[in-house]
Amino acid sequence: MREIQVWEHVIKWGLAQNPELPSDPTNFSKDDFNTLKNTLQQCIPYIKFRNLTSKEFLKKIKPYRKVLPKQLYNDLLEYFLDNDYDPTKKSVPHIVKEIQSTNIDSKIITNQHVEIISRWIDRIENTNKLTNSYEFKLLHRDTNDESGGVFMDKFHEVCNNKSRTVTVIKVKDRDEILGGYNPIEWKSDGSYGITKDSFIFSFNNNRIENYILSRVNDETKATRNDSIYGPSFGYRDLLFYEDFFGNIKIRCKKKYYEKQIIVSDKSFSLDFFEVFQLCRYDD
Repeated sequence: MREIQVWEHVIKWGLAQNPELPSDPTNFSKDDFNTLKNTLQQCIPYIKFRNLTSKEFLKKIKPYRKVLPKQLYNDLLEYFLDNDYDPTKKSVPHIVKEIQSTNIDSKIITNQHVEIISRWIDRIENTNKLTNSYEFKLLHRDTNDESGGVFMDKFHEVCNNKSRTVTVIKVKDRDEILGGYNPIEWKSDGSYGITKDSFIFSFNNNRIENYILSRVNDETKATRNDSIYGPSFGYRDLLFYEDFFGNIKIRCKKKYYEKQIIVSDKSFSLDFFEVFQLCRYDD
């Protein structure tokens, strides 16, 4: 089977998984592209795009360019426009290899997010070094359904006494992903967790390279272990809390971490969130 046929079958399969999407990509909204991108993220690394002709790339790939990782698309664009282009000379050439090595059961983050978060955990600055050491195992997924305290209880029931966890948050009606890494155990005893290795972060939902990483400054106030809060960091650096109407809110205000991860002092409504436990492949 020719590579263009493989691509066409992959697109056909992705659309079948999401029947609400238009059949013509020119009619896609931003959310439509994100939906298809999340569906196809495991397939993309196996497509041998450089086996396509320039015409096939123009007619079949370019209309779906927002489905591809940005760096991959830019590399391919230069490849098909410049016969002398050598992608091995680029500073970040290995994105296909990186996303191929990881699996993530998430409705919020992709394999690219996993790769970046893994680098932060291992404090790897070299973007050419592969990071394949962690499996992100889904522990808990929940949504803001006005359950209030029950919501908090469910989190603590599942995640207490679990260490090396990553929390990711989809904020309602905003274009950000928020989250944090806790290397120690969650508890419900009203204490602060003590660690120098925790961090919080935010991503622009449509530009993975647009992020804020904020490491803990005061290791004695790294996490909040209280039954009335969800997975929270610092004081209000990243805080889950219940308002008077039983809605779960998110607050981000710099105190015990390096940076404020969202540029606002307001509270925001939670859409849904996920908690993963990290397991080393060599454990």
